[in-house]
Amino acid sequence: MPLWKDGKLGLPVKEAVKLFPELEKYLDKRGRLDLSNRETRILYNRAIAKALFGLEIEYHPRGLVTTPVSRYLFLKTFLRGGERVLEIGTGHTAMIALMAEKLFKCDVTATELDEEFFEYARKNIERNGARVRLLKSNGGIIRGVVPEGERFDVVFSAPPYYEKPTRGVLTEREGVGGGKYGEAFSVKLLEEARDYLKPGGRVALFLPDKEPLIDAISEKGKELDYSVKDVRFKAGTRWRHSLILTL
Repeated sequence: MPLWKDGKLGLPVKEAVKLFPELEKYLDKRGRLDLSNRETRILYNRAIAKALFGLEIEYHPRGLVTTPVSRYLFLKTFLRGGERVLEIGTGHTAMIALMAEKLFKCDVTATELDEEFFEYARKNIERNGARVRLLKSNGGIIRGVVPEGERFDVVFSAPPYYEKPTRGVLTEREGVGGGKYGEAFSVKLLEEARDYLKPGGRVALFLPDKEPLIDAISEKGKELDYSVKDVRFKAGTRWRHSLILTL
């Protein structure tokens, strides 16, 4: 497990500045970073990805500034190592796919819909020397994107989960899941995943701490004959959920 000096996942600001000296201009008088600034968040998370996980990540100017530690903790909840996995919507960083391949030695296929994000993901995969297979989505989730007949041990995603577009946080494609609670995308993923999972295969969803959303997905999962396990974990100051559904 990657750790920092204090035995906890994280990176001291002074160590981040060593990796990216340009961060120094964002320090206040007490040596703290102004994380309300987007460029600061990007540089700091790039430093974490590099120092803790050995990944070189470039962020798209419009994309979500994903946090490496939360993604790693998510993967730890369901990967044992060496699985054949499919990620739906790897985003511009391809960070979770890269971690699954590099840290968990998985055979990884990942999809992405957005043209610009796809190119950023492709370049991030190349710059890290990873063997992630990247597929361009045509608007579908799994069907029509992944060849029929392929089977995976795990299908996972950090799915869109907002009910409607949000202002200034995510692009609409990144954020809007649809449905009453933002659950529609995840429910469709569960329906389609049944045809692509090996016997005993699992779906894992990275979700926020929103009880109605998690309940809606869980209930639909049970209707589709999945057994459901909800793992709540803390990443920084925020609680997150890994919803694991097993056939």
